[in-house]
Amino acid sequence: MTTLLLIRHGEVPGISPPRFRGRQELELTERGRAQAQRTAERVHADRPEIAGIYCSPRHRTVATAKAIGAPHGLEPNALPDLDDMDYGTWQGLSYDEAKDRWPEQWALWNSAPESVAFPNGETLADLAARVSRGLRNVLEASRERGGAVIIVAHDSVNRVLLMQLLGMPLRFYRALAQDPCCINVIDEPGPAAHVRLINSTEHLRGL
Repeated sequence: MTTLLLIRHGEVPGISPPRFRGRQELELTERGRAQAQRTAERVHADRPEIAGIYCSPRHRTVATAKAIGAPHGLEPNALPDLDDMDYGTWQGLSYDEAKDRWPEQWALWNSAPESVAFPNGETLADLAARVSRGLRNVLEASRERGGAVIIVAHDSVNRVLLMQLLGMPLRFYRALAQDPCCINVIDEPGPAAHVRLINSTEHLRGL
């Protein structure tokens, strides 16, 4: 049986107050580094055998994945298909700035996110197709190895992957929370997926 640990990166600037971070290169905050270390300890305790660790190419995901892979002696493989949402012209903007400049699209993003095409960026359907391809490549590369497979990615990437595995339409994008360094556990990721844990952050208590 294949088990996937789907993890979000640690805290970075722009999470609170929120901005459209997307493809921006952001470093983990001090708290984010502590979250990554605590997550590494939790994963190592629960999953002594890891088949491989994969991540988005952004600095924040690579740093989190390096921390998680270190106790296992594993270096992460960065895959472009696992990259964050391309917000195009909205990248780097605060929510208030996007709302003021594109009020109609902002309203649609909050009411029907599956209908929004970010100016010069992606749609949720684009993201879903890309990350689905990334997941297939990860599972194929790890097929012959023992242990769990780890993906360290982003809020939007994780939500879309989970919705696919749960058979949820993209309009439910906001239904699934993904906090920094949360852990999701999925057995047999694919058509017969069994999602056993979503957005677990118990290991981060006190941080």
